Amino acid sequence: MKNSISEQSFYIESEEEDDEHLEKHENEEEGNESDFSNEDNNDDETNRPNSLTSAWPQSYRQSMDLYSNVPSPSLHFLGTPSLSRLGSSFFGSSLIRRHTPEVLPSLHKPLILPAEEEKAPHRRSSHGLIPPLHPRKSSIKKIPDIERPSKDAHGLPISHQSTYGQAVVNGMNVLCGVGLLSTPYAVKEGGWAGLSILFIFGILSFYTGMLLRYCLDSQPGLETYPDIGQAAFGTMGRIVISIILYVELYASCVEYIILEGDNLSAIFPNAHLSLGGFELDARHLFVLIATLAILPTVWLRDLSVLSYISVGGVIASILVVLCLYWAGLVDHVGFESKETILNLPTLPVAIGLYGFCYSGHAVFPNIYTSLADRSQFPAVLLTSFGLVTLLYGGTAVLGYLMFGDSAESQFTLNLPKELMVSKVAVWTTVVNPFTKFALTLSPVAMSLEELLPSKHTKSHLYPILIRTALTISTVVVGLAVPFFGLVMALIGSLLTMLVTLILPCVCFLRILKGKTSRLQVTICVLIITVGTASALVGSYSALSKIIQSII
Repeated sequence: MKNSISEQSFYIESEEEDDEHLEKHENEEEGNESDFSNEDNNDDETNRPNSLTSAWPQSYRQSMDLYSNVPSPSLHFLGTPSLSRLGSSFFGSSLIRRHTPEVLPSLHKPLILPAEEEKAPHRRSSHGLIPPLHPRKSSIKKIPDIERPSKDAHGLPISHQSTYGQAVVNGMNVLCGVGLLSTPYAVKEGGWAGLSILFIFGILSFYTGMLLRYCLDSQPGLETYPDIGQAAFGTMGRIVISIILYVELYASCVEYIILEGDNLSAIFPNAHLSLGGFELDARHLFVLIATLAILPTVWLRDLSVLSYISVGGVIASILVVLCLYWAGLVDHVGFESKETILNLPTLPVAIGLYGFCYSGHAVFPNIYTSLADRSQFPAVLLTSFGLVTLLYGGTAVLGYLMFGDSAESQFTLNLPKELMVSKVAVWTTVVNPFTKFALTLSPVAMSLEELLPSKHTKSHLYPILIRTALTISTVVVGLAVPFFGLVMALIGSLLTMLVTLILPCVCFLRILKGKTSRLQVTICVLIITVGTASALVGSYSALSKIIQSII
């Protein structure tokens, strides 16, 4: 891709000259290797608009790839000698700049190796305006591995393309999060009839996930959710959508903090500490301890190890659910007849909780563009949504049958403390956020690092301060609003409805204006209406309950 340098660019002059020399040398070699390589590189240069490579945020793709691709372990801390060469980003300035002075081998290695280890020459949309049945294939012969380009359009090492199985696991890992813990509580708030909302949101979310694919295919160069926003509404659309996505990630970090305090204080309810005349109860104490334990992971420059471990989030979620089933079916905890069919007064809270369960759209474009066979994306999406919905639904039904109207915002808090399965479930829940917190916060931090003046790009101090300040702020918010279920309902009602239901439809109608069928327009308008109504009602209900709880 042609280099477009502005005054606010994060390039370093001396490295820029080296990069140009290296690029010239590589181009000469590529010219002697094959005509295909030249054609493909030139095609990428002309197809990806310069505005997409210069508008903020530039780090979104790479930071979110930690969710949709699993890199190989390459662990480095801040302050290493190579960091000054790599710039201010903890992943290396290659996430902000176009090149790095050294090659980072095996930076992105899938957890599940594909059958054929192929590298994608470029990540970009390859379909027409309306999704075809099969992805576009080149008639030119396959390039040997040694001749394939080792970097993508941003100069980053190109990760292995995902197989169907990998993509399904990645999709489930994104969708199956802490929302699983609150599904019994959601049934309590909405009643048995309210459980239908979970399945309705699942269907609508699957459809809007497909709309994101259509948007990516509408023109070359679109790779991320912010790219879609820019294609629909210009630079302002990119910025607004990015801010919404980052706020959602930040709010998820707040949930992790609340989760740690609630579960650790349940394990050690009598813990306390007197510090400087202040008496810290169990919850405040463990929030501070958890923060001190999490903080070093936030300072990591390369989070590939955490990304490896975080994929175990699917296994952790299944393990926690199995513990719930064991407690109910083997240890005979609970199981009373529940007659609450519909709970209208608190149904809006349930709407937000069910909406939160499908907050994965920020990563779906990354999963789609990393697929080796993009025609498999509908099947990937359907499988991921189907399995996750079954997991959510089964947990909701069993948890509410066991605990009824005494169901807590996290079902782990209802499990009898003396049972071994309870200890396994609680500790699994406690450990999981330690790997996910840094991965969730890093995209937010990296976007702020991009805004640093160029004179501070080599500084180690400013990135550390940014990430530390963000972490501390999540603690402050978590302690000020320590209501796990209500905060989740607010996130699900306000942010998830925007990201999952409203914005995909709005962008689809805007980008493909005049090329959509009447049925597509009708469905999109219906989804926008449902999303807007759910956002208004759910947000108002969650906010009012939070204010009442604080007062």
